[in-house]
Amino acid sequence: MTHFDVFNGDADGLCALTQLRNAEPREATLVTGVKRDIKLLDRVDAGPESLVTVLDVSMDKNQAGLQRALEAGASVFYCDHHFAGDIPEHASLEALINTAPDVCTSLLINNHLNGAFLGWAVVGTFGDNLRDSALRIAKPLGLDEAALARLENLGIYINYNGYGSNLEDLHFEPENLYRLISQYADPFDFMTDGAEHFQRLETGYREDMAAAESLNPEYKDAAAAVYMLPNEPWARRVSGVYSNDLANGDPDRAHAVLTTKANGCYLVSVRAPLNNKTGADELCMQFPTGGGRKAAAGVNDLPADQLQRFIDTFAGFYA
Repeated sequence: MTHFDVFNGDADGLCALTQLRNAEPREATLVTGVKRDIKLLDRVDAGPESLVTVLDVSMDKNQAGLQRALEAGASVFYCDHHFAGDIPEHASLEALINTAPDVCTSLLINNHLNGAFLGWAVVGTFGDNLRDSALRIAKPLGLDEAALARLENLGIYINYNGYGSNLEDLHFEPENLYRLISQYADPFDFMTDGAEHFQRLETGYREDMAAAESLNPEYKDAAAAVYMLPNEPWARRVSGVYSNDLANGDPDRAHAVLTTKANGCYLVSVRAPLNNKTGADELCMQFPTGGGRKAAAGVNDLPADQLQRFIDTFAGFYA
């Protein structure tokens, strides 16, 4: 019997799988990548004896791979919070899908496991920029503010590590970072025993954010702001967490962060206003390679000749 663990390379994907494999240990082929690498089921060669676990990647973007795995006789457990499209009805598919804006995959897995590894669920939920949800589910842990801040920072740093146009941009390949953190049932133990790894993430995050914070907006009005980042590794790494930082600092405004790519196109991260977490997926799906969820979405490859159209559409959408 072959096992595949397929997961997004961001904090939500890593923390969801960390919970699941602490609860149900299993040797599996790991299939992941940078955060924007989401058509992951295309890389799975499943057979009739395969068990395939899929976490935190859109079912809509993986329909072909999912159908191929099911037709090959595999059993699939699929847990996610992004736009799913039509969910197949199949005896070998267990789908745990919830697209509510205050939900992420780590939170869904936490419910599925009845809170067995709640610390990692809190880390993943913080990492997905769902701070209110993270604080709510963290209450049974009885932590003080300082301890909660440590979990929040860990989530932010793991999430930050997933951004980049390729694995070479990252401080840790997501597969390797998963192997490091999943050894621990408690995230505080990882931060203590794996202090050198934690420090590497923290230092990289702080240096990259300092560079981003010197930027001025390309466009800004009462409802929306657009920031442009250069084609540099630090900019590619920081694009998502910088978007979250902007959203948290100005909760009534929508934000878009566009990073210039080597091909002349743009990588786009969109955050809906925190006080109105809706529409980001709808907006981004108006452009090829766009998708995501209601509160946070993106476009993987926005052509340069559509830049002004994107800014106009984005500003109009949230006006």
